[in-house]
Amino acid sequence: MKRSEKEQYIIDKYKQDEHMMILIFAQWCVNNNLDATSLYKKAYPNQPENKALLAALENTVPKEKAEEITTDMVQYVLQLFGNDDLAFIIQEAKEK
Repeated sequence: MKRSEKEQYIIDKYKQDEHMMILIFAQWCVNNNLDATSLYKKAYPNQPENKALLAALENTVPKEKAEEITTDMVQYVLQLFGNDDLAFIIQEAKEK
């Protein structure tokens, strides 16, 4: 594999994993009757609307059909991608 191909593979893999992280967050919100866009906006008030989050919300399933996603798991996944502020907001939301 050439260097440019390897770099592109790494970039593509990261994007794929990032989309999975967003989907996990979105499904966790659905499962817990929380508004994902509001939580995101609370964590990142100066960022524009997150189009990847909106796309992920379209791919969620009703909570009755979803697998359980623990708060610990979604926080861990978010923190892997540096979304510490959102992980903190999730903890606040869950404690309410």
